[in-house]
Amino acid sequence: MEARGRVPPDTLFPVDVAELDYDLPQAAIAQEAIEPRDAARLLVIRTMEDRRFHELDGLLAPGDVLVVNRTRVRAARLAAVKDTGGSVELLVLRRVDEGRWEAMLRPARRVRVGTRMQAGPICAEVLSAPASGVATIALDAGGTDLEAAIAEFGSYPLPPYFHGHLRDPERYQTMFAEVVGSAAAPTAGLHFTAPLVDRLAARGVAIASVELEVGLDTFRPMTGEHVAEHTIHRERYVMPPEAVAAIGRARLAGGRVVAVGTTVVRVLETAVDADCLPRAGGGETDLFITPGWTFRTVDAVITNFHAPRTTLVAMVAAMVGPGWRSVYATALERGYRFLSFGDAMLIELAERS
Repeated sequence: MEARGRVPPDTLFPVDVAELDYDLPQAAIAQEAIEPRDAARLLVIRTMEDRRFHELDGLLAPGDVLVVNRTRVRAARLAAVKDTGGSVELLVLRRVDEGRWEAMLRPARRVRVGTRMQAGPICAEVLSAPASGVATIALDAGGTDLEAAIAEFGSYPLPPYFHGHLRDPERYQTMFAEVVGSAAAPTAGLHFTAPLVDRLAARGVAIASVELEVGLDTFRPMTGEHVAEHTIHRERYVMPPEAVAAIGRARLAGGRVVAVGTTVVRVLETAVDADCLPRAGGGETDLFITPGWTFRTVDAVITNFHAPRTTLVAMVAAMVGPGWRSVYATALERGYRFLSFGDAMLIELAERS
């Protein structure tokens, strides 16, 4: 399926990247994973009420459907040795086709086309010169299953701003994680636990799954002056027929479509037809949601607090409006924890076309 593509610049609300900036103190960036997961705080934007995530079932209504991202983070960080003897860290980002992958190389300065390196049984060959540290490479595991070899010899690529320690690496996976493919976790899903999901089901809240392979570009600050000048990354997605059916049932019941995370928002706002109805399929999306966007499928969003000047803050500004800055300032004043292992907020959209 073809994605809807970037929003044409003439449809964007004029925003300078500087308008998506704010002061994020280092002390506000979460450096530990709270336990249990659903003990995280939850800011309800409509009322600016402080709640706990385990209270989510009381904030949703029977007939609502939660849509989660079932992607699983790949253990994509590989410690490799070049054929010349030097050490290189490979961060496998995404599969290009059957034999080629995109990877970030560190250091990339002395890596050339044709350079070969080894990480356990995994052999990598550089096929293109690194650009901003990212190159196309060929990967081979010597006849064994490549994904299994990466899982055994790699490690999870935790965010660079996280300097804490995870007692269990699986803490960086959501309870919904099934399909390997992401370079980062869909962090809004990290707050869910089995008891909470059971309470949601008992309340009559359905859960549907989509897929979006999260790339590292999601978290990178925009470097240009104007938001409209930024070219957003492309990410693979799948909208299963089961998710379309669950959304249809919620609509018939008068329920809301609640997206768990910005990755799910991208899928739901991409996979719609001309009548704004969800459609099954898959492909790649480079949908860029910015202030001025009219939401077509999503009624509410659960998301974490994001870094300044990112496309994620642009999406939050599209959801909340100019008041997003006041929301973030209030969260900082109240001691909310920010970024991947931080707290969350529940945004209810005013209207949907």
